Amino acid sequence: MVLPGNILFLLLLPVATAQMTPGSCSGCGPLSLPLLAGLVAADAVVSLLIVVVVFVCARLRSRPTQEDDKIYINMPGRG
Repeated sequence: MVLPGNILFLLLLPVATAQMTPGSCSGCGPLSLPLLAGLVAADAVVSLLIVVVVFVCARLRSRPTQEDDKIYINMPGRG
């Protein structure tokens, strides 16, 4: 459950961002193209890694048990 304070913060964040003047960040510079490409590539690799881990974990849990060959009269889908 999301706290109401967090929702208010997220709603007011664009307002605070709009009030900042461009160039007010000291020591900030534009990202170089190789750095930006590296960040995007790293994000893609981590996202694919998460998808693979979730897929493997879900597949391990859905393996049939030893009792799947038994016939149950009152259980739909098992007989």
